[in-house]
Amino acid sequence: MGNREALLEGARKCLSEKGYARTTARDVAAAAGVSLAAIGYHFGTTEALLNEAVFAGIGRWAEDLGRLLAEEAGNDGTVLERFEAVWTRVIESFGDHRGVLAASYEILVRAEADPEVQRRLAAAMEAARIALAELFLGVDPQAEPERARQVGAFYYAILSGLMTQWLVDPDSAPSGSDLAAALGEVLSAGPR
Repeated sequence: MGNREALLEGARKCLSEKGYARTTARDVAAAAGVSLAAIGYHFGTTEALLNEAVFAGIGRWAEDLGRLLAEEAGNDGTVLERFEAVWTRVIESFGDHRGVLAASYEILVRAEADPEVQRRLAAAMEAARIALAELFLGVDPQAEPERARQVGAFYYAILSGLMTQWLVDPDSAPSGSDLAAALGEVLSAGPR
């Protein structure tokens, strides 16, 4: 592993252990086993390194999530049973990626002051919405771009809200069963 990769891995470790705001250049250099100067050489600033580590970590989580959802794709059952099984797997994925998921919220705050970070976050969200539409409902974004946008936005809203609740209080965050029960209520409710 080269210094650049070691720094990214060290930053991911520090993000998991300390969070974004509390991670220093010295922390990352020590975790990576490289000199402080390597941060400047490869990334320019510690913030740029941490941002890159967050984006890379989110990418890893997205890959893991894609694999989990692909495993659920062939399951039989009612729509609500499949919905529950999928969201149960999504929630399970949070635990292995807690540090980077929490750091992604910290980077959101920083995006307002950094147009490049804001641009990258917007692009990542758009890609996530499209991917979620494909993963959850098999929507082809090329054939049905508007449907992919709408469905992806719906699933992204659920995902981000669920993630927020889980990060703040995992013990009282909704479960897959809770989400399925609520969706059942919404679908069966008549006009009021």
